Amino acid sequence: MATFLVEAYTPAAAELADVQARIRAAADATTKEGVAVLYIRSILVPGDETCFHVFEGPSQEAVAEVGRRASLAFTRIVEALSASAKEV
Repeated sequence: MATFLVEAYTPAAAELADVQARIRAAADATTKEGVAVLYIRSILVPGDETCFHVFEGPSQEAVAEVGRRASLAFTRIVEALSASAKEV
């Protein structure tokens, strides 16, 4: 599975916990339907009204479907690579 970064408009007043709950529910539903998408984490930048969400999934299209189901106002989805401080 590949890792994808989703950039989404998120109003500063949005509750991150609510956004995460919608994403988890959408990812779970998609996975139950046979397309495994794993939600990893979110990073909210309130001053920019932007939230970055990290997923693992089989394709950009599968992650986009989770975003649509979660009502994310995403501007882009890109494949991404990551490394932790321990790996560098």
